[in-house]
Amino acid sequence: MMNTRPRVRRVRRGRRARAAAVVEFAVVLPLLLTILFGIIEYGWVFMVRQTLQNSAREGCRLAVLQTSTDPYDNVLTRIQQTMSPTGLAGYEVAMTHATAGNPIETVSVSVPYNDVSLMGGFFGTHDYDLVGHCSMRKEGVAD
Repeated sequence: MMNTRPRVRRVRRGRRARAAAVVEFAVVLPLLLTILFGIIEYGWVFMVRQTLQNSAREGCRLAVLQTSTDPYDNVLTRIQQTMSPTGLAGYEVAMTHATAGNPIETVSVSVPYNDVSLMGGFFGTHDYDLVGHCSMRKEGVAD
């Protein structure tokens, strides 16, 4: 006669272990997904911030090098060119023009955080702007 009891107990322990693993996974999964999507959101916002900074620097550089009296259409075009590969829209450009008293060209490019967030406010709504800012001295300003 064959003893089948130990075999049944091993099967039950295996089922309990699998059930416990499923419950543990169900408890840990939301935390892991939150961390994963938080990392993705942070990386995206970091890339947007770097794009804004690069656009402001390119626009400021062009404004400093322009010799015509109205170079600012060219500056806006250059900023648009540097922003277009990312597909970001709704950004605002602010410029301070060089004068004889203050020969500093300043360009700021900003976009609201809520307009670029991938998670749509899952990590909370943020009422601030991501800003790229650049200032450069313009030589030979006569006003």
